[in-house]
Amino acid sequence: MKPSDRLDRVVLDARRAAEKREQSYREQALKIYPWICGRCTREFTRANLRELTVHHRDHNHDNNPPDGSNWELLCLYCHDNEHQRLLEAAGGGSGSQGNGSVATHSPFADLKDLLAKRGK
Repeated sequence: MKPSDRLDRVVLDARRAAEKREQSYREQALKIYPWICGRCTREFTRANLRELTVHHRDHNHDNNPPDGSNWELLCLYCHDNEHQRLLEAAGGGSGSQGNGSVATHSPFADLKDLLAKRGK
């Protein structure tokens, strides 16, 4: 077996294990909680249930108590937002690039002048 084949096998096994673990807690969470996003309160049906995710409150995907106390159901958008907020907090706050610098480019700085010139 080539080293690349072995690596592919390890990655595939890890993905399958993660999917199996996710299915287990996802199924449990969907039985425990109503199919409503915990943030935006969007309601879900079987037709769009794939858009409802299980969020781990402590961000530890291995912490899956059977009572669901570490889970909350979030729609895809709210779930992405929650993780983005976590990344921003870890990087030093909103607007941070992760290295303490703040964006200084203002794309609309001269918009009023440009529009005024265009209108003449």
